[in-house]
Amino acid sequence: MKNLVILILINLGFTLLHGQRNTILIIADDLSPDYFGFYENHKDTVDVPNLRKLVRKGVRFTNLMSNPVCSSTRATILTGRYSFRTRVGGIVGGIGGSNQIDTSEISIPKLLKIHNAKIAKANIGKWHLKQAMPAINLMSPLALGYDWFQGPFIGQLPSFTNWTKYSNGISSTVTTYATTENVNDAVAWLKTLNKDNPFFLWLAFNAPHEPLHLPPNTLHNYSTLTGTMGNINAQPKEYFKAMIQAMDHEMGRLFDSLQTLNKLDSTDIIFIGDNGNTMKTAQIGDPEKAKGTIYQYGVVVPMIFAGPSVVNPNRVCTTLINTVDIFATIVENFGFDHWQTSIPLNKPTDSKSIQPIIKNVTDNIRPWSFSEIFKLSTDDADGKAMRNSDYKLIHFDNGKEEFYHLALDPDEQDNLLTRSLTEIEKMNYIYLCNEMTKLVGGTSFCNSLVDVTNTTLHNEIKILPNPVNNYLHIDDDFQGSSYEVMDIYGRKIFETRSKKIDVSSWQNGVYFLLVNNGKAFKFIKY
Repeated sequence: MKNLVILILINLGFTLLHGQRNTILIIADDLSPDYFGFYENHKDTVDVPNLRKLVRKGVRFTNLMSNPVCSSTRATILTGRYSFRTRVGGIVGGIGGSNQIDTSEISIPKLLKIHNAKIAKANIGKWHLKQAMPAINLMSPLALGYDWFQGPFIGQLPSFTNWTKYSNGISSTVTTYATTENVNDAVAWLKTLNKDNPFFLWLAFNAPHEPLHLPPNTLHNYSTLTGTMGNINAQPKEYFKAMIQAMDHEMGRLFDSLQTLNKLDSTDIIFIGDNGNTMKTAQIGDPEKAKGTIYQYGVVVPMIFAGPSVVNPNRVCTTLINTVDIFATIVENFGFDHWQTSIPLNKPTDSKSIQPIIKNVTDNIRPWSFSEIFKLSTDDADGKAMRNSDYKLIHFDNGKEEFYHLALDPDEQDNLLTRSLTEIEKMNYIYLCNEMTKLVGGTSFCNSLVDVTNTTLHNEIKILPNPVNNYLHIDDDFQGSSYEVMDIYGRKIFETRSKKIDVSSWQNGVYFLLVNNGKAFKFIKY
């Protein structure tokens, strides 16, 4: 009997340690990292004490890539699929238009229902994945697996204090400040749950999306702002900051409610932005590269994962991740590790779980990250972008291409394709355009293809044998040469001055040898 009790306690402990966590995903609307002082490249600072608490309790990500507009990013999160698969490529109902989400998609709440029917699932706040008409569209959140939807259906609110809210298809006019009402609804829903009910909450604020305005005075400390249209037009960034601070204040109220309900210690919280700031609030020299573009400022957004699942909190992660990765991360947060078996062959996912990062097992889950925008009414901004750790390729749908060395040029000012590429630049360009072609299919994205495989270092150099299994020998006439070895992803993995390199312990694959940071030569380890 004693042994049985011990076994039960061990199993219970294992379940608590490795089992499901309640999960809240909080999405801020139109928000780059540069207004947060806890980001290294911030241009301004807003007092956001509740977000700073999340930072201390979690992992802060510096290289989350989204899509550059609201609807398409939300579709990538909900389905774990890139936009060229879901066809939600732009802003539903917005400028240029977009296809709406297909309710046959496999979504996070649909998978959670398969895994455990007891998991409560709510989407509160902005939906923006279908038009409000016809009326059947109002039920699309439920068709995609949620038990409860409550919030504005469209993208931009006409006013934050006079707007239409839908509760499972039933409309009402709301005059409560929208950010406050979203939290009121979230807390009210949480109170309906059984104390043992696991839950997933998608909480999508309209803030700090335009229209810019002055929030209620109790939610911010920007006391000199008057709230007049003239003052808003004169100081748009100050109003933007007041809206961010009001959102942070209401997030704190949500966290306090979780504590009161004894749910905070069992709940992981993910905070993200859905795309970059608009031109009006952008903090860059060229506002034309803000929201709506696949330049960095349009697609790099903040992300914090905080809560009991985090091992060694208060970490910063610089690895590449994508908004599609939130899909697998949330599903696995509920203990559904084999969710792939529930994905039909005609709905392939692109999601890679960041759980290994959260558990502090690894900091590398993908070699590249991808973003895109395409609208029903096309324009010159439509295109696709892919980056690896150092370089980024942008291929616009009109055929124009740009290529940047992000490690040296994070603001994307120097298009490398305007001049001859070095060998390492060629290698990264070819890698990215080939990977983009393999991902999307169709016509090759390598408009300027250069065959690195036929490139030699110097007339006087040979590497033997090739392919190589144990030792790579370098035969050249140069004294004092330095050699670097890059993997196929363009990452430096080895550096030496020796002309004999032991590769016996290396993984099999393709590598590139560079001499004195000059030309490259490909070899194969088998």
